[in-house]
This record gives sequence, C-alpha cells and structure tokens, in this order.
Amino acid sequence: MVFGRRNKFFGIYNTTLGGKIKESFGSIMPVVLVVLLLCVSLTPIDSGTFLAFILGCFLAIVGMGIFTLGAENAMTPIGQYISASVIKTKKLWIILPLFFLVGMFITISEPDLQVLAAELDGTVDYWALIITVGVGVGVFLCVAFLRIVLKIRLSVILIVCYTAIFVMSFFVPNNFVPLAFDAGGVTTGPMSVPFIIAMGTGVAYLRSDKSAEDDSFGLTALCSVGPIVSVMILGIIYKPETVSVAGGETVVIGNSQDLFAEYLRRLPTYLNQVGLALLPIVAFYFIVMLFGGKVAKGELLKIIVGILYAYFGLVMFLLGVNCGFLPVGIKIGETLGNADYAWIAIPIGMVFGFFVVAAEPAVHILNDRVFEITGGAIPKKAMGFSLMIGVAASTGLAFLRIYFAIPIMYILIPCYALSLILTFFVPKIFTAIAFDSGGVASGAMTAGFLMPMALGFCFALGKDVGAEGFGLVAFVAMTPLVAIQILGLIYKIKSAKIKKAQKAEIPLTEEIID
Repeated sequence: MVFGRRNKFFGIYNTTLGGKIKESFGSIMPVVLVVLLLCVSLTPIDSGTFLAFILGCFLAIVGMGIFTLGAENAMTPIGQYISASVIKTKKLWIILPLFFLVGMFITISEPDLQVLAAELDGTVDYWALIITVGVGVGVFLCVAFLRIVLKIRLSVILIVCYTAIFVMSFFVPNNFVPLAFDAGGVTTGPMSVPFIIAMGTGVAYLRSDKSAEDDSFGLTALCSVGPIVSVMILGIIYKPETVSVAGGETVVIGNSQDLFAEYLRRLPTYLNQVGLALLPIVAFYFIVMLFGGKVAKGELLKIIVGILYAYFGLVMFLLGVNCGFLPVGIKIGETLGNADYAWIAIPIGMVFGFFVVAAEPAVHILNDRVFEITGGAIPKKAMGFSLMIGVAASTGLAFLRIYFAIPIMYILIPCYALSLILTFFVPKIFTAIAFDSGGVASGAMTAGFLMPMALGFCFALGKDVGAEGFGLVAFVAMTPLVAIQILGLIYKIKSAKIKKAQKAEIPLTEEIID
C-alpha cells in the first residue's frame, strides 16, 4: 500500500516533468535554430565544437526542465515556509538577520551567477565574487522587507539607490563598472526568483491594506540593486588594472569518444559546485523547521524530491551551457568581429536577444505571478512581447557599444533616468513589475551564451574586455524597465478611457490590453 502511494506520487511528478521539458524545448529551440543557421552561413565552426553544442543543447533543455520543476516544488514552498516562520516571531532583531542569511544563501545557489564568476580569469577569486554578490542580495532583501512593512514607495528607494550607484561609479575602476552592473543582472534567476517572490507574498500578508498585494512585487528589483553596490565596493578594494576573462580550454574533439570524455571530465566540477551552492539553503530550511511549525510528511517528501531534481537539473544545465553554448557563443562573436562586415553583429545580437528572453525560466515564473495577481489584466502575451522587444533593443545596444567603444555610463545613465522618471506616471504595480522584470530577463542563457558572444566579439575587435566586453547583461536588465513601464502607461491611458466611457454610459468593449 505504501509502495502504491509512493509510485502514484512519483508518477504525478514525472508527468509534470514531461510538461516542463516540453516547455524548455519550446523556449530554447528558437535560439538553437538561429545558431545552426549562422553555423552554416556566416560563422562556420569546426565539427568538434558543433558536436559539443548539439550535446549541450540536449543537456540544457532536459536540465532546464528538471531544474525548473525542482525549483518550483522545492524553492517556492521553502521560501513560503521560511518567510512565514520568521515573520511569525514579529521581532526585527530575528527577522532581519535571518532574511540576510536567506538572501545570501539563495544567491550562492544561482546558476547565472556561477556562469559569470567562471568567466573571470583570476581578476577576482571565484568564491570572493559569489559571496560578495550574496552579501549584497542579503542586505537589500532586508531593505525590501522594511520597505513593505513601513509602506515606503518603491520608486523613492530606487531613485535613492541608483543615484548612489552612479555617484559610486566615479570611484570604481572604469573596467570594473560593467562587471558590477552585470552582477546585478545575473543574480535573480530560476533558483532565486520563485523563492524571493514567495517571500514577498509572505511579507505582504503582514499588512491588510488594499495596496499590500501590489507591494509583494519589488523584492526582485531591490535584490538586483544590492550586487551592483557590493561589487563596486569590491572593485574599490581590489582596484584591478585590467579585467581578464577565461578564454576557455582548447580541447580537440576528433570523435564521439573525445566528446563524451570531455563532458565526463568536467562533470565532477559542476557536481561539486552545485552541491556546495545548494547545501546552505537546504541546511537553513531544516534548521528553521526545528523551531517552526510542523511540515506534513507528504509535503516534506515533495520538497526533498524537488531538491534532488533541482540539483541534478542544474548540474545538467550548467554542463550543457558551459561545454556547449559557451564555446559556440565565443566562436560566433570572434568570427563576426574578424569579418569585414563586423557591424552585422548588431542586428544578429538583436535577433538572439529577442528569442533568448523566452528561454529564461525565471521570466515564465514572473509572468505567471503577474497574470495571477492582476487577475489577467496584464496578459502573459503582452508581458512576454514587451520583454522580447526590450531585450532585443538591449543586445543591439550592447554590440553597438562594443563596436564603437562607447563608455557604458553614456547609455546606462539616460536609460535609468528615463525609467525612474516614468515611475511618477505609471501605476505603482507596473513600476515594481518593470524593475522585477529587469532582474529576471537576464538569466542563465544570457550569461552562458550572449555574454560569451559579446566577449568573443570584443576580443576580435581588439577592444578592452573589461571596459567594453562586459555590460551586455546589464543592458538586458535595463531595457525592460522602460518597456514594461511604457506598457503600464498604455494600460493607464486605456483604463482612463474606459472609465470615462462608462461614466458617459457609452458601451465600450475594447480590452484594456490586447
């Protein structure tokens, strides 16, 4: 009888897994098809790298599906349980330190951050960067908690934070500033987003006013600010003269045996990295469980299985991205940079940006949450298309900046200024959603494929990698702030027209957002 119940449980889990892998396939395949088209036309690559890419695609698709399912079934309930248990104490001296630890631990397990840290070649120690980013997220998760409880308008905090960041940038080495903004972009990915959203919902329940639900958004936005500040401080301490990146090992893959041998050789690295990354948050959950409320055996079993899914899915995904996508991204970028028509990287980057955002699992998680909270007033289609347009523009800007060696602040300051000005004209919920979207749009595919492509392009053009090569992730995290708030402005205008028509008793069947 017990065996029968367990078999039924895992059967349901595996049925859901099939749907997640299918969703992952639909998200990643457009990117794969564009890469394949380039490989047979403008940017031919050697057969060994091509075979590694094909195997990497398989691992990334299956790994993302397994990981997303595990994250949803483990990270979300863990986040809800921890936030409920911690908030129940109603003591700030307990809540704030625990929120800090949660923010740090969940960030350490983020795959996007690990991909970025692996790109640096001795400029900053791997774990020094990861822990620094974790501290930044932990501090600003506490700030986000206080904002909700004290009912402080999100736009006010964002204006203060970004003003401070731009002032700090004058004291940070120029070649370290793009890395700091990239760190803010990669922090909020598929591991942390469901966790942070669950905590935001839990904190909002402390308040009973009508705007509490709207304020459940914005945690992701503030958690993206923290790493920028902390990495800038790290840059002031390190004061690196140059920022170098790992060029990757030159591995000759002559046949299928060499291909699998290379993947197996690198497998233990990711098994260890992911294990060390997940261990703190899992241990923290079980420690809190000793002092918090009881968890039903069925729910606990579901969470344990979810943790295992997240672990093995993340290992597969990172293995596929680093061994398959990353080398191809570098090759494509280098080939385009060495071509007589190097400018073509700008429109090609825009095409990749348009499709890559659909491959980010954290984007789907946020879209579902927005649709649920707004009761369908903000359709997933409108959100998704706005993000795709925004990210396409950002990748085009990133390659344009590399091509003409434009200082990153010449683009970041005007765009952030525009996004902050818009906060005074759009509904509060759109401001929170927009800044949350900026964090989730720049995920593992951006860090594992688009960023290496930009670095390869920068290498080929002979530009300064630290000053011009990094920054693409920062741009991807920036443009949704404007795109989603413009969507909010349209929503506000159409809502006003509907209300006006209703007062005049004129029938109006136009939908708020198509």
